[in-house]
Amino acid sequence: MNDFPQFGKLFLIIGLVVAVTGLLMILGGKILWIGKLPGDFFFKGEKFTFYFPLTSSILVSVVLTLILWLINRK
Repeated sequence: MNDFPQFGKLFLIIGLVVAVTGLLMILGGKILWIGKLPGDFFFKGEKFTFYFPLTSSILVSVVLTLILWLINRK
């Protein structure tokens, strides 16, 4: 019976992640700087386009790491 607080925390975290993901999907087009940072590679040729968001990926990784670290510290 002592597992209910742990399940509550888990459901709360899952709910927050889903809410933040939904918010980012809604506002995705309005965040103009994400994907256009220095270090995001974009090459357009005659028959192909190559896009690699290196800096944006690193930024998202750092933010998620900090959020998860804050959630998991005791």
